[in-house]
Amino acid sequence: MEPSRDGAKADAESPERVLREDPVMAELLDKHDPYTESNWTEYERLCISIINQQLSTASAAAVKERVFALLGEVTPEAVLDAADADLRDAGLSRTKVEYLKNAARAFRRNDFTAEGLAAHSNEEVVDTLTEIKGVGDWTARMYLLFVLEREDILPLGDLAVRRGIQQLYGDGEELTREEMREIGERWRPYRSVATRYIWAEYESD
Repeated sequence: MEPSRDGAKADAESPERVLREDPVMAELLDKHDPYTESNWTEYERLCISIINQQLSTASAAAVKERVFALLGEVTPEAVLDAADADLRDAGLSRTKVEYLKNAARAFRRNDFTAEGLAAHSNEEVVDTLTEIKGVGDWTARMYLLFVLEREDILPLGDLAVRRGIQQLYGDGEELTREEMREIGERWRPYRSVATRYIWAEYESD
């Protein structure tokens, strides 16, 4: 029996089929499992992105552990109830304490769950989240990728992604963001999946 057109199309457009058309990405698929994270709540993941801003991976992980241990259950209510001095003792700057509390207030007012944002386009989500002081474009795109699990996000604001692309496609030489976007075009509509493999490769070095 001839396979259905719908089935053939679905197979042709699967992430693996699309990414294997790029020889560099095909090697990563054979070499790594995609980068994954713990199953954080929406607010926990936003807090992690805020904590990670402008910190090395090791420093951010250490601060996150201390802050989460202090809070116990990481909820908007717990953050708002926490003393600023205690949060700063856990490693947060004064600015990041303000940002976490801004995000907590926003989460109490709005539905930022995957279901609540399901009808919003990627850019609408970015516009909505960046209205929160302390949430920039990079943080919003981390939210799209990890919380909303949108499949076609290329977060070039992420240093590890940029360095990974330069190592894989530019022999370590600096590439412009426009050049990186052009490279990423071959991964559409699964740039988020490609990003997870770039992270996996970058962290393996």
